[in-house]
Amino acid sequence: MPADLPLSVWPTAQRTARSQRAGRYLDLSGTHPAKMLPAIAARAIATYTQPGDLVVDPMAGIGSTLVEAMHLGRDAIGVEYEQSWADLAWANVVHARSQGATGHGEVVCGDARHLPGVVDPAVRGLVALVLTSPPYGPSLHGRVHARPGAGVDKSHDRYSNDPANLAHVGLAGLLDAMRTILRGALQLLRPGGVVAMTVRPWWHDGQLVDLPGALVRVGEEAGLLLYERNVALLAGLRGDQLIPRSSFFALEAVRKARARGVPRLVTAHEDLLVWRRR
Repeated sequence: MPADLPLSVWPTAQRTARSQRAGRYLDLSGTHPAKMLPAIAARAIATYTQPGDLVVDPMAGIGSTLVEAMHLGRDAIGVEYEQSWADLAWANVVHARSQGATGHGEVVCGDARHLPGVVDPAVRGLVALVLTSPPYGPSLHGRVHARPGAGVDKSHDRYSNDPANLAHVGLAGLLDAMRTILRGALQLLRPGGVVAMTVRPWWHDGQLVDLPGALVRVGEEAGLLLYERNVALLAGLRGDQLIPRSSFFALEAVRKARARGVPRLVTAHEDLLVWRRR
């Protein structure tokens, strides 16, 4: 990694995730297990594009990238593998237009591993920003509902039951797929265009998986040049104090690890990796 790589901290959790989405997204959006924080998407779009530019998200989920781009006067295309999430992303696009968003949004149900063939060929060489986030595994934190005297119920914690979904392919399979996706993204970029990805490490079988570091290497293997690595805070910032925004399950995992004598901290940021064309 270059010694002069720019680094910065983005205060993207000054408001809770729920309050960031309230009214701006349909209520059903909360059923997706791993949504991009709207403030991260908005900050990236405002930083790396101009009004009227085209933004693409190859793993669009509920359409966070699209919604934030449209509200900032950009056009956006989202590709989503699961039809149910693609339908929800489209519903959020329609909702954004009803709220006065001036950008245009489009959702395609398809496999990001075939990105150049899934989107309209006319956009090749025109995309200012490819912004996305990878899946982290088949089961995530989801929602929790307390049952007095009977523990908690967990729900909405899976992307999909489809074994072909990238959430089910394991780390090696995910990295191979991301290499393919980033190569496809490179074909869409205009001169000076960038690819940005929000990603965090995660725990698997007691080991911390450095997914950001692995994806740095994958991006370079795909023909991209890393030129920024930002810190997008998942905790609020008040003066010199961090305000926790951790989920129930994140806190519970830390408590259980410490009870076993394993030192562990709650994740308080995501890496925002930014690549350019070589």
